[in-house]
Amino acid sequence: MRLCIVSETWSPDINGVAHTLSRINHELHQQGVTVDVIRPRPKVPGSATHIAQEMQVKSVAIPGYAEVHVGLVTPAKLRRFWRKHRPDTIYLATQGPLGWAARHAARQLNIPLVAGWHTNFDHYCHDYGVPWLSSATRRYLRYFHNGCTTTLVPTHLQAETLRRQGIHGVKVLSRGIDGERFSPAFRDSALRRQWGVSDHQPVAIYVGRLAAEKNLSLLQETLQAMREVRPDMAQVIVGDGPARAQLEKALPDAHFTGFVDKHELARHYASADIFVFPSLSETWGNVITEAMASGLAVVAYRYAASAELIENDQNGMTIALDDGDAFQQAAVELCQHPADYARLGRVARLRALEQSWSGIADQFMQYLQQAQENYHASAPACRIRSS
Repeated sequence: MRLCIVSETWSPDINGVAHTLSRINHELHQQGVTVDVIRPRPKVPGSATHIAQEMQVKSVAIPGYAEVHVGLVTPAKLRRFWRKHRPDTIYLATQGPLGWAARHAARQLNIPLVAGWHTNFDHYCHDYGVPWLSSATRRYLRYFHNGCTTTLVPTHLQAETLRRQGIHGVKVLSRGIDGERFSPAFRDSALRRQWGVSDHQPVAIYVGRLAAEKNLSLLQETLQAMREVRPDMAQVIVGDGPARAQLEKALPDAHFTGFVDKHELARHYASADIFVFPSLSETWGNVITEAMASGLAVVAYRYAASAELIENDQNGMTIALDDGDAFQQAAVELCQHPADYARLGRVARLRALEQSWSGIADQFMQYLQQAQENYHASAPACRIRSS
């Protein structure tokens, strides 16, 4: 099979989409699948690894969020690329301008399309102060995805939500974890001493973008409340983004690391004890599985990866959506009981290890093959369906 992936982001970008695509691409390469990629031109010139053909398009930063770029290209240019390197299936990992151009060009060339739901753009409308755009955004996303044979989402809850919104062909593709890369074995007493704690004092950690959609006000309030009952607790914030300066001011005793490389990230996870993650904007949340595989007790809303993987008080703590008081209370109580967060972390790792990337890639290939078969079996309908 020849697959072309169209994405706004790719490794070494640090985000969940780039990580997921990188891991799937690695597994497909191991299986002998030919993979091409179309993406915005990276900040640091270079080519993607394990890729047969690559097309880099114009890259434009999103206003007010310079870290995030979108790609701009004409459908005609994409058609020329695909006529020369025709794929059996195209995977759209973006619904932005690049994804729209690719969707248009692929439909003209009668190439089956599979789309991934990697970002909850309709939620972002509320996070960035334009809630009136959420309805229009949902209509656009329905139109976009119904022009594809299949839409892959990471959770069953997300699948049901999209089906209710009128999106067809929705299937669930979970996410994996590398249990050797993320492991309690990387716990480092020297790093903990840098954070000012001994082996027996708690460390609460957050990993992710520092941006409005991550519900950082609740993160701030929760870490402050935990520190009140455990003054000896260290707070570690891994990541960067537009809200970093504001959060640093609110949490002057916390350790802000910025982005760290993959080896340091594993060491930071494993050297902590409790993972605090109040985000409600995730489609999956790779950081949840990374924290679980690292042996941490996770405190998160019953949402995305947490809803799929965590049984409350068995291998983590999950809280009903939007109940900020309960979220804060769960974290405060947990940090006072070392035996409990140690127990939850041990069981969390066992659950995370069930999520292998090789299995995820096998299921991905099955969906691609099914999309090909379904597309060619109903080609006339596929070519005109757009709503």
